[in-house]
Amino acid sequence: MACFKLNPTSFALAAAVAVILAVAAPRPAAGASAHLHVYMHDVMGDSAMMVVRGPRGNFGNTVVMDDVLTEGTSASSAAVGRAQGQYIVASSKGGFELMVTMNVVLTSGTYAGSSVTVMGRDDTGVAVRELAVVGGTGQFRMAKGYVLWKTVRPDLLELDIYVNP
Repeated sequence: MACFKLNPTSFALAAAVAVILAVAAPRPAAGASAHLHVYMHDVMGDSAMMVVRGPRGNFGNTVVMDDVLTEGTSASSAAVGRAQGQYIVASSKGGFELMVTMNVVLTSGTYAGSSVTVMGRDDTGVAVRELAVVGGTGQFRMAKGYVLWKTVRPDLLELDIYVNP
């Protein structure tokens, strides 16, 4: 087994290199944040499919999605990404609620190639719901924040994503 001795000069050099690498690594500006405004086209039977039918009523129904995200309300608006994930119906005594987990994958614009991971409770009986941003990739690595979304019509949601990379 080889034995290495680290003299003070070698240690100082190694520490200096570590500091230079840490400082040179690209990071978002302190306090930088982003606001993304998109529309999610959740078309059952097309971009959203039920993969599990729950044991009673809607409870437990599980839908997977790969929904297009656009700049405007029209399906022919410019596509900016995809909402990929799932939602599970967890109806409560108070109403119809979903557990949502999804990745907002951005394919165009400033953040193309990055994604935001979203998770939370969607109480469909409330006009505006809030879900948590729990991470991301690319420019949104380790992001946190929140999403406010509202139903425009049954197959269309409006998302305001506030994220701090």
